[in-house]
Amino acid sequence: MENTMFLPENIVEVLAMLPKATGQTLYMTIVSTIFACILGLPLGIWLYNASPPGLNPRAVSYNLLSRVVNLFRSFPFIILMIILMPLSRILIHTSIGPTAVIIPLSIAAAPFVARIVEAALAEVDGGVILAARAMGSSNSQIIWKVLLPEALPALVAGLALTIINLIGYSAMAGAIGGEGLGDLAIRYGYYRFRTDVTIGAVAVILALVELVQAAGNFASRRLLSCR
Repeated sequence: MENTMFLPENIVEVLAMLPKATGQTLYMTIVSTIFACILGLPLGIWLYNASPPGLNPRAVSYNLLSRVVNLFRSFPFIILMIILMPLSRILIHTSIGPTAVIIPLSIAAAPFVARIVEAALAEVDGGVILAARAMGSSNSQIIWKVLLPEALPALVAGLALTIINLIGYSAMAGAIGGEGLGDLAIRYGYYRFRTDVTIGAVAVILALVELVQAAGNFASRRLLSCR
């Protein structure tokens, strides 16, 4: 039997579907990355500051918050999204669509960002901190004027990993009404036995991941070379 999946007219049809779905995925990923950083950056700074090698160790509160962060990091995203559907309904009066998905995406990525920030700050040479203390810098000045600038290459590399994770999360969100490339691959590809649609959506997702990884590596190397 003749294979009709990859006829020219079918390829044109698939190419016509991809721009809207790609735009939805980019919208979800970019906005949720911003909110995840807003939530995760101060959380990561606090975790580092309260950790044993931090500027102001607090063992009890650090262990408690660290376990909460680990719990959210290990929580399956698709289950977390279902749990947070009522929150999306309260905030934006709907639980489906790209905007509704931003809320669980941001909450799922925030602990990941926090761990990246904590690890990046912990990798800064202790001699830099001692020099800043010798000049009379306060803890907040050390964090914002010393640690974060020194950790910037690692933070940029971590941001690229966060974006890649969010692209994957957004694809999973398509399974329950999140739209985007995941929805295109599942609803128009898998459920309708359209292999060409699935391949097209997956190819765009892989291209986005490669682009983000390459951009993150380039930016991180440039920051390291500028020191």
